[in-house]
Amino acid sequence: MTDGPAEDVLRSLAPQVLGVLVRRYGHFDACEDAVQEALLAAAVQWPEQGVPDNPRGWLLTVAARRLTDQLRSEASRRRREEAAAAAEPRDPADVPQHDDTLTLLFLCCHPALTPPSQIALTLRAVGGLTTAQIASAFLVPEATMAQRISRAKQRIKTAGGGFQPVQRRERAERIGAVLHVLYLIFNEGYTATSGADLRRGELTGEAIRLAREVYRLLPDDGEVAGLLALMLLTDARSRARTGPDGGLVPLAEQDRSRWDRRSIREGVELITAALARSPLGPYQLQAAIAALHAEAERAEDTDWRQIAELYRLLDAFAPGPMVTLNRAVAVGMAEGPKAGLDLLATLDGDERLASHHRLEAVRAHLLEMAGETAAAREAYVVAARRTTSSPERRYLESRAARLKRRGAEPAR
Repeated sequence: MTDGPAEDVLRSLAPQVLGVLVRRYGHFDACEDAVQEALLAAAVQWPEQGVPDNPRGWLLTVAARRLTDQLRSEASRRRREEAAAAAEPRDPADVPQHDDTLTLLFLCCHPALTPPSQIALTLRAVGGLTTAQIASAFLVPEATMAQRISRAKQRIKTAGGGFQPVQRRERAERIGAVLHVLYLIFNEGYTATSGADLRRGELTGEAIRLAREVYRLLPDDGEVAGLLALMLLTDARSRARTGPDGGLVPLAEQDRSRWDRRSIREGVELITAALARSPLGPYQLQAAIAALHAEAERAEDTDWRQIAELYRLLDAFAPGPMVTLNRAVAVGMAEGPKAGLDLLATLDGDERLASHHRLEAVRAHLLEMAGETAAAREAYVVAARRTTSSPERRYLESRAARLKRRGAEPAR
């Protein structure tokens, strides 16, 4: 894939072209392969020859020809070859301008698929990323990711998943899965679960782009607006999250002048409008919390009491250990570290967090606030041992080392 404007064009057009082909010919897997070949051809030719006047029509024409060639090579599919050849667009100007992005997203988030398969297929079919790019982002071999994508397409076929506009009832039932997949893609990009880098910009950028597409198609859905606002408000802090050496800089220590104010303004406007007109939902609550952080000019200006109250509401809407974990931080900041530690203690028996580094990292933070230096240092060490992210490990180890030095200093 090329860099710059041409790449943006390809990414935005990929789901539209794939949608036209699948709607016209069926056979999602064959159409998806043809679109990928067309994208690769564009990545090679456009930098040298320039972006065509009708890039969407160019991609559709090339992809349709590749699909026809594939069908022609299979003697057992002679009838479909003739139908595909007859339907092949002759002139890029004749390409219909219908946008199938949302239909394609729903297909990739078919309930028969596991979340990892939904993510991989969404990035490939809707995001326009190559298998190699997706594999690199998730630190797995390309062959492994290719198998995952292939199995996902086969599972959709076996489950009878077809390419047709989603009915209102189905949309209401499955929009949650679509938003959850985009949320997972963004989170993996914003704080990578493993590897040398804290952030993977290709994933956060793609999640935001796709969320914009869903919002463009469903502008009145409050949770869609909430998710897009949450992404923008969170990603606005990206430049301040790492130091010159790539090390993690915690929120309280970030240089807020480096935050992206344009993204913050857009995110605040989105969530303000959504809260005024839509039923409350989990993504809106998270966006409201992010907005409170973003609007505080200094860390000490943060309205922790309001944030703690929003986390209480979020815990009622979407209870889960990670929500409680974040709520414990907010409660600790608003009411004191003991109150936060008491809430955190309710998670000690939760098997879902038994080996997660964040439980001990939050405990260490609250213990440090409470002045329990030795216990805090021990918790930082445990958290560092558990994380698979190199930047997070270095940060946690540095906190533990700092507390060790403090404990070694003679009393004055």
